[in-house]
Amino acid sequence: MSDGTREENPDFSFIEYFPGATQTYKGGSTFINKFDADEFGQQRSSNIYYPFASRGDWELGSWLLHSGLSMGAIDVFLSLDLVRKLPLSFCTAKELHGRAELLPGGPRWKVQELRTSHPTKRPVLLYWRDSLELVQSLLNNPGFRNAMDLSPFHLYDSAERLYRVYTEWMSGEDAWSMQSQIPAGATLLGTILSSDKTTISVLTGDRVAHPLLISLANIKMATWLKLSSHAFLLTALLPVPKFVHKNKRMKGVLEARLIHQCLDIVLEPLKQAAKLGYEPRTSSTTLAQLAVVSSTADPNDIEVYFREAQKFRLNGVDKPFCRDIALSCPSKFLTPEVLHHIHKQFGDHDAKWCINALGPAEIDFRFSVLQPITGFRHFKEGISTLKQVTGRTLRDIQRFIVGVIAGGAPRDVVIAVRALMDFRYRIQAYCITDGDIEVIVSALREFHSHKHSILDTGLRRGKANKPIDNWYIPKLELMQSVAPSICRVGVSIQCSNNNNYDPQICQQLDRLERCRNFDLAMSIKDPALRRDVVTAATDDRESDDEQSNPHAGLQTTTDYFVRSCHLALSSPDTIPLPCRSFSVGPVAFNLAYSPNIRRISVDQAAEEFSLPDLRGALADFLSHKKIRGVDSVHPIGGGPRRAAENVELPFEHIQIWFKLRLQTVEVHTNSVLPAQTIFASPPKGDWQYGRYDSVVVNTDRAKNWPASGLQGLPWPWGDRFLSYVQRFDIVPQAGALRDPSTQVHILKRAMRSNGQRLGDVIAVSRIRAYANLIPRFGQCADARLTSFNSFEHCREFLLNKYFDKNSYYPLSL
Repeated sequence: MSDGTREENPDFSFIEYFPGATQTYKGGSTFINKFDADEFGQQRSSNIYYPFASRGDWELGSWLLHSGLSMGAIDVFLSLDLVRKLPLSFCTAKELHGRAELLPGGPRWKVQELRTSHPTKRPVLLYWRDSLELVQSLLNNPGFRNAMDLSPFHLYDSAERLYRVYTEWMSGEDAWSMQSQIPAGATLLGTILSSDKTTISVLTGDRVAHPLLISLANIKMATWLKLSSHAFLLTALLPVPKFVHKNKRMKGVLEARLIHQCLDIVLEPLKQAAKLGYEPRTSSTTLAQLAVVSSTADPNDIEVYFREAQKFRLNGVDKPFCRDIALSCPSKFLTPEVLHHIHKQFGDHDAKWCINALGPAEIDFRFSVLQPITGFRHFKEGISTLKQVTGRTLRDIQRFIVGVIAGGAPRDVVIAVRALMDFRYRIQAYCITDGDIEVIVSALREFHSHKHSILDTGLRRGKANKPIDNWYIPKLELMQSVAPSICRVGVSIQCSNNNNYDPQICQQLDRLERCRNFDLAMSIKDPALRRDVVTAATDDRESDDEQSNPHAGLQTTTDYFVRSCHLALSSPDTIPLPCRSFSVGPVAFNLAYSPNIRRISVDQAAEEFSLPDLRGALADFLSHKKIRGVDSVHPIGGGPRRAAENVELPFEHIQIWFKLRLQTVEVHTNSVLPAQTIFASPPKGDWQYGRYDSVVVNTDRAKNWPASGLQGLPWPWGDRFLSYVQRFDIVPQAGALRDPSTQVHILKRAMRSNGQRLGDVIAVSRIRAYANLIPRFGQCADARLTSFNSFEHCREFLLNKYFDKNSYYPLSL
């Protein structure tokens, strides 16, 4: 790959690597070499778990250290008679912490008191670690062995090289350009810095800090997006002091200067590493402007200096940390970041336009009557009065906002909001082609063509709810640079800092990092600890509890593809049949081990679920399979019901499950996504009409979901699980398949000539994805609607492609 190699790729047709990049040299130390070089390496020659007595001792200690229990709670646990009988090497939490601190460590924490030009209420302390050592630690981590790009490359959609494809940082123009400026054979390492102000203790007077995390841009995005990969390492706690100054705005200038001063210290090792072998090159206009400002004003006279800096639209920082970093320019490395530039921009502006367009009462009511979805927030009180809104909450609002405002807001406002939503979804793709960039630019252009309606109707408002008649929105202006940024550095970085930190943060995190590294080393040294994903999937039983916790996304994702593969290869005598986990192409299915109804007659089920044609539907399904074979596609409502209502079936009793877990893979990366729970439960309690979810079902053997959108997918029928489904038809809109303003499909229930809803029995394996439907509210939503009956009473629905990114792409085809 280091000599301009051109390779075939299973996802794209052509890759060209930078010639002469990335040579390997002997003599380096591996992760295990460094682990064994620890001061207690000799003791581990006889006991690899030293300073713990055994594997069991270490496993219990590790669990306690990661449990989040207080030291007092750990002491109580260790004092239990049952626990005291165990051969443990520690008896108290203090002893446990002491042993953890004897484990091989990573880069050490340092503390430095900083002098400031103006007084602060408390001493300013910077806690930090050597940034170069952290980069070396990431590069040396065996967990990233096959998850790094070490040579810049150009990716094309075909051998003709008509369109570039942008994915990782190494696929962008900047990486290629930087590689050309360093010695032949050198390896280019890009660093990612992420920071956000975080409360570190709510009990000590609102103490806050800026955690600064570092990672390598060379690590593939699919890897460092997983929290479990620990691809981001904490490198510093940037202080947020309270300056003593009469001018509030000058306090902000002083804080900004301090941040740059801290970054100077933290990043100095990386600066020195980048300078070796060549001179830095810069054409920074900012530095030239700062030189002009410094020639007319003393940086220590911050008010005068700030006034002069404002003439160049500078923020008053006299020594930006990036001034002496080789091959760097803020216009390139300050790339758009999803949390602040996408989600928070939506919350600060788009959401407020929508609230003003419909009115708080109307938009709140519309959100409140949407059917709840397991694992996602239900806004039962609406959105207009939300406080302290998180990025996750904003993302959940974005899922529904286009469908909610449709019909209620002016048409041009809906188009403007929808165009920005298209822009957001498009730029969050893990893989972007030149053609996609044209679509991204077009979406932004469409917004600008319709944004006048937002000002014309007075929806953009400021203090005291007064209309604002301009578009001075920095984050909106930044959107203009997104498309060029993708070409230079690859797709947008999608990470956020959502960790909470304890008061003794450095010591605690140091212990946890030692534990992670020790776990990694033990998994290499002790064969018994090597995880086998197939072994983990041997049991087909699973709890029926639902993950309605909004933080469920932070939990480990159960891989039903692995489970179904293992079950398919297992001996029939060792597993329950039919298998409760199975997969078809890019979709995996899981049902609980035990059905919700173990035995019920067909006629009782028809009455319980209000399905008068259930018996006939079962008969038609079985007849179709008998005549055309089990692999044929049984149409949903493809003609009149052939079987009589009292037709005799080869069985009279069935089992029924109320829930199905449906798991799919990410459209671009094929990484496994968390399973979505699909409901089909009879009337009970508030759900007087039952609770039913909508899904995408295949209808054409010649098409493939998601690549073919709503055009079907071939399937086998080997699971022997059936589902009764009712069909929705697409309502043409002025000769088009989508509504012109929202660009989504409008659906209505399909009906038989006798007035019954058109339904049929299909194999569960025909289901392809969860489909989110939003009632078509019109100008004003029906006041009789609730979250329990809106799915039943509404006549038309919007097929919501904005529910998630995996729905967006296929439903946009």
